[in-house]
Order: sequence, then structure tokens, then C-alpha cells
Amino acid sequence: MKHSEFYLRMELLQNTLVAMSTQDEYETGDYQKLRTELLSHTELRELTPEFIVTCRNKSYFWQFIKNKFAHYSERRQFIWKSFSPLLNYIEQIDSSPSDQITKDSIEKSGHSFITSQWQKCLERRSSDPEAAITSARTLLETVLKHVLDNLSIEYDHGDDLQKLYRKTAKELNLSPEQHKEEVFKQILGGMLSAVNGLASLRNRYGDAHGQGIKYIRPSERHAKLAVNLAGTMASFIYETYEKNQDTH
Repeated sequence: MKHSEFYLRMELLQNTLVAMSTQDEYETGDYQKLRTELLSHTELRELTPEFIVTCRNKSYFWQFIKNKFAHYSERRQFIWKSFSPLLNYIEQIDSSPSDQITKDSIEKSGHSFITSQWQKCLERRSSDPEAAITSARTLLETVLKHVLDNLSIEYDHGDDLQKLYRKTAKELNLSPEQHKEEVFKQILGGMLSAVNGLASLRNRYGDAHGQGIKYIRPSERHAKLAVNLAGTMASFIYETYEKNQDTH
């Protein structure tokens, strides 16, 4: 099913729940069928409203929503708010073809953890920017270590992202000093700067560290920057590794 079709199906599920919660006799869809369809997408588990998981049929949902809110308007707002992260994510997939390109590249690694990290990045961009930033950094670190392991290059598990990148770049001929043409030196130097920036962004805005009173929560745009940057870097590095292997 295309993402646009799936979006309409999940919007139908949302509208069905609104109708059920306001006792609209003209319900718009089959709740159990739509619920099963959503739950079959395990990669969307973090974005799935918890009451969808626990309410297996219409009766369960009615008891849940009736006891939670007394007024129809409260029920509508609750359902709309609960579905917003899921619908936004599905909508973004259609409007971001680069996400699929990166996914295809990353899946070539055959490493399920790398693939799952990319999925987490996408899922968390809107719903949890801090976690998305941390996942973006973890994605790039994982790809770097995966390439170094495949090349039998030793590294310390405590090495920071910059050190891991420098080791990988050297082996893949991606270090600026390995090239004479100024344009390549600039581009490859920019990649190193991007790695440094991603590491700093994660340290400042990610959820891996505790934060003080003056902490400012990152916005969705910060998360998109980190995820898009990490995804582009990760796919380029792995494709470069594969290309080098083909030439040997």
C-alpha cells in the first residue's frame, strides 16, 4: 500500500474513533480492521496511540473514552492530538523522497540495528526531537563502526564520533589531505565539519545527558537537521565502502 493510501486509512481510523466517542450513529469505518492494519506496522509502534493497542474492539474503546472524558469536545481533541504524530510522520514520508533513498542505501548493509536506528530517527523527528537527535548520532556512529569492523580496523569503544570518522575517512580515501583538487578538499572538509556539528548538537540537545534548569528544548527543525545530516552521511559512507570493496 502506498503511503498516501495508508495515510487516508489512518485518517479514517481517527475519524472512526471520533464518531464512536461522540456516539455518531454513522460510523465511518471498521475499527477492528483498521486497528489490525495499523498494528501490523511494527515500525510505527512508538507513534501508535496507546489506547489503540489496549482497546481491542469498539466496546473496549467506548469504556476507555467514556471514563476518561465527559464531554464530546474533550474526546475529539484528545483523539486528534493522539493521532497527530502518526499522521504527520506518514505525511512526511510522501513529501520526503530522500528518506526512502537513504533507507534503501542503509538497508544494503544487511545490519538490522542500522536499519532500526534509521527508522527511529524518522519516527522521532516530530514526536520527540531530543530522542531523534540522539538516534541520528547513534546511526552515524554505528555505520562508522560497522565499516571499521568490516575493514578489520581497530578502534576503542570509547572513541568519540570525530575520531571514528577520521579513522573511517582515512581508510575510504575521504580525508581532505588525501586529495589535491581544492573542490574535493573543501567538500570532504565540510563532511568533517558536519560530523563535528552533529556531535555538538547531540551533546547540547539530545536526550543522552541530563539537562539543567535553563535547558531549551530543541524544535522539530533541529531534529530534522540532525536526522537528514546523519542519514546523508551514513548512506554516503556505506556506499563509498561498498564501492571500494568492488574495486578490490
